[in-house]
Amino acid sequence: MHGVEQKRVLAVASGGGHWQQLMQLRPAFEGQITTYVTTNPAYAADVPGSELYVVTDANRSKPLRLLWSASEMLVRVMRTRPKVVISTGAAPGLFGIVFGRLVGAKTIWVDSIANAEKMSLSGRIALRFADIVLTQWPHLAQVTGPLHHGSIL
Repeated sequence: MHGVEQKRVLAVASGGGHWQQLMQLRPAFEGQITTYVTTNPAYAADVPGSELYVVTDANRSKPLRLLWSASEMLVRVMRTRPKVVISTGAAPGLFGIVFGRLVGAKTIWVDSIANAEKMSLSGRIALRFADIVLTQWPHLAQVTGPLHHGSIL
């Protein structure tokens, strides 16, 4: 990439569908320095040649694990110093968005396609922190966000 500055991207997703949707976005990261963060070490096979870090899987029913996951994400963001943070959810991705803002990164939240009736809790919180919040359902889009520009799957 002659003359084009590579950006450091931190791409964060929990396991399962969140990870699968993040993998669908991989072409958007081509030519960038991308570090992945997830909750399942087996996903390293999906991103050969890229850095992948594993953080604790957590949700609101396990507050101590949530705090631990948040601290792991804070360390990862501070060490990576990304220019862009993108997440398809859930809790670790939200922490990545919040801490990414603290280091001046542009932040993008893509709410899971599974949330057809309303935005996820993490997505609703991300509306306060992310530069761009996207929904994959047109009927959930609003002028003030989330926005809809299509779906991943």
